[in-house]
Amino acid sequence: MESGETFNLNDLAQHFHDAESAREFLEKSRWPEGPVCPHCGVIGNAYKIEGKADSKKPVRKGVWKCGACREQFTVTVGTIFEDSHIPLNKWLLAIHLLCASKKGMSAHQLHRMLGVTYKSAWFMAHRIRYAMSQPPLVDKLRGIVEADETYVGAKRKKGAKRGRPGVDSHKVPVIAVLERGGRVRSKAVERVTAENRKEAIRENCETEAHIMTDDFLLYRGIRSEFPNHSVVNHSAGEYARGNVHTNTIEGFFGLLKRGITGVYHHVGKGHLHRYLSEFDFRYNSRQLKDGQRTMLALKGTEGKRLTFREPSKARA
Repeated sequence: MESGETFNLNDLAQHFHDAESAREFLEKSRWPEGPVCPHCGVIGNAYKIEGKADSKKPVRKGVWKCGACREQFTVTVGTIFEDSHIPLNKWLLAIHLLCASKKGMSAHQLHRMLGVTYKSAWFMAHRIRYAMSQPPLVDKLRGIVEADETYVGAKRKKGAKRGRPGVDSHKVPVIAVLERGGRVRSKAVERVTAENRKEAIRENCETEAHIMTDDFLLYRGIRSEFPNHSVVNHSAGEYARGNVHTNTIEGFFGLLKRGITGVYHHVGKGHLHRYLSEFDFRYNSRQLKDGQRTMLALKGTEGKRLTFREPSKARA
């Protein structure tokens, strides 16, 4: 169960039907060597506080007390679950649903399936996306790396020409680099420039990587830093020349757009980076089973808090 090999929705329904069983599971997952005090960092020197039957001051379930610093804590301290009144079993269900759904799951769907308010489901989903966000790469992308950009958001204006949207477009540019057979990194930008394209490649790719792009003018200066640069000439109707193509990253963009358009329908510009974290996470863990992906996301809940005001515009 802990490995996630056969961890699925049925397991969640059977074993985590209440908040207490989910709490015990989270404690075993976070603290395999014993409870860890978030205040002083001491491991295995804490005891669970049990309330007395005749006490007028009941103790919350799952409260521990550190034997070293004498501070109290629970397993949710320092995670995305901290200060949440939503039962932990519903949190685990939400994490699994977002991890197992190839194109994501809307807050409305979570609201209906989990029996929480839409506002709670929306906030839960964004906390989970925050947990899915990845730290800077320890090792950069190598081998064949495809680089491209796409545009997410509003529909194309009536009568507008095909091709890349102009500066007056309401679409948000997303630039990405993808290691063929490996990982992807995507990022929303104000507009696509030669500098931020170079920066994305520079930050995420080894200098020896074989960079493959289309013939967009902004890629012309890349060869000075990445001499192994191949171009596929889209403007001439060329989409593959042997092993030279950008079809892999365009496939990732296809998943992203189908999710944004078909599942979320509308994504606010200020929150797009969290949705990108979600799609990057699922793509980068695509070879894992759903249960393993859920456990990976659960590990990402540590050390992260997310608080923000409810936006006034429509939410996904």
